[in-house]
Amino acid sequence: MNQILQSESNELDRILEKVKNQSVDYLSSINKRPTSTKLVIQSKRKLNNAGIGTDEALDLFNKRFEPIMVSSSGPRFWGYVTGGSTPASIVGDWLATIYDQNPQSLNGQGDISANIELETINLLLDLFELPDTFLGGFVTGATMSSFTCLAVARQWIGKAYRKDFAKDGITEKINILTATPHSSVIKSLALLGMGSNNIVKVDTIEGNREAISITDLERKIKVLNGQPFILVTSGGTVNTVDFDDFIAINKLRDKYTFWWHIDAAFGGFAACSNSHKHLLKDWEHSDSITTDCHKWLNVPYESAVFFVKEEHKILQAESFQNSNAPYLGNPSNDFNYLNFLPENSRRLKALPAWFTLTAYGKEGYKNIVENCISLANVLGEYIEQSEKFELLAPVRLNNIVFTLNGKENQEKVQTFLTTLNETGKVFMTPTFFDTKKGIRASFVNWRTTKDDITSVFDEMNRIIEII
Repeated sequence: MNQILQSESNELDRILEKVKNQSVDYLSSINKRPTSTKLVIQSKRKLNNAGIGTDEALDLFNKRFEPIMVSSSGPRFWGYVTGGSTPASIVGDWLATIYDQNPQSLNGQGDISANIELETINLLLDLFELPDTFLGGFVTGATMSSFTCLAVARQWIGKAYRKDFAKDGITEKINILTATPHSSVIKSLALLGMGSNNIVKVDTIEGNREAISITDLERKIKVLNGQPFILVTSGGTVNTVDFDDFIAINKLRDKYTFWWHIDAAFGGFAACSNSHKHLLKDWEHSDSITTDCHKWLNVPYESAVFFVKEEHKILQAESFQNSNAPYLGNPSNDFNYLNFLPENSRRLKALPAWFTLTAYGKEGYKNIVENCISLANVLGEYIEQSEKFELLAPVRLNNIVFTLNGKENQEKVQTFLTTLNETGKVFMTPTFFDTKKGIRASFVNWRTTKDDITSVFDEMNRIIEII
């Protein structure tokens, strides 16, 4: 055995204690750590031949990287809809690394981590008040969740033409109807060979809405003249968290046949709020749903879930089966995760979610979600009452989209945002809405408080006076 490895295996307790202490120090001071940095590092380095050991590697990390790590999981990082890891999810993530399982078979041989995933999926279905007629699995993010759902939808379209697209490739044009798709959906269509240019764009509701116009949707369905199609809808758009009318869409299924996919990456958590769950009414009738865990579930990054109706189980296995690897089992007989998801090699992503769901339960997530909604409304009210800023859309859930007041200030929006982010006290992202340059702030972090809102708004008012 390598001498460094041999030595460190005998000192593992000391090494892990050292890392634990550093981790606690970081989490204890995360409120004070900057949300942004302009520093860059030299990334072209040569690999040490003999290795320097974990202690020296940690010292090097602390010298080169640690000082410029931003508080992306902190209370004032409001960009990219990024949640912060709960204590329970950190425990789950660490244990997922320690036990190092690869969720594969459900037959009880090898390891049982696939069963943990199934249990966690059931906990999430319960949290979202979705029926157990959905099957699910863990992937890296909303992009792969949408990819998985749309891959099964692609196979469903193929069956409508009596063809097997997974085996023979796409031989027919696939129509995708949508109004305000997330960029990850468009990327998934490209990756799946369905073509991002095959989107049939449906109008949105008048009045600066991002939700789909049911009238125009039905008009475009009729133009297809009975051709099968995929409908991609929004369970919370990425800008203004606008929701499509699922009740009306469900009624359309009485007249037309289509695959109904819902992108609810973070908007699905409206199900946890008594005052907002109506936004998701009838979403259980869809064929597939995308949702993210590293957003409002507040688990470490690279965690998302897809839900696909159990009635499409065979289509899913056809889409992802390992048919040329006998050691992985017979896809037609062994319905395991290797024939159910895009990746064969996966860590136990479900464990952080299992821990945090088990630790805090329905009430815990109700509190997190409703607190974030409340804070979004506080900032929205501050902006509405200000003469310096303009709210570009009503606060529907947890996002704020605003700009600088006055047409003459449109050219200052980016300068304002850059200057604000450079303070390191908050991080927001640029956007574009209603023909105006805007700024978006998203609230999903369990640590955020009203004091954070107040201090950031004070900083906003200071910055606008100096740009």
